[in-house]
Amino acid sequence: STTTGEKTFGNILMEALNNVNDLQQKASQASTDLATGKIEDISQVVIAAEKAAVALQLTIQVRNKMLESYQEMMRMQV
Repeated sequence: STTTGEKTFGNILMEALNNVNDLQQKASQASTDLATGKIEDISQVVIAAEKAAVALQLTIQVRNKMLESYQEMMRMQV
């Protein structure tokens, strides 16, 4: 059992996924704002899109490593 304030791996992973989702929504909003003229500097849109892409790639790599570790543990003989 976990104490109040202690984060489980699942909670940390959920926070990371929520952060990725937030970054993707910000990138989408920045693209919309550029198209509607609310943002004139395209570099803001590019930066927002790159942040979202890097966060997504990091999340995918963490997931891949977790799966590899799980599969390796399942192959171990007890």
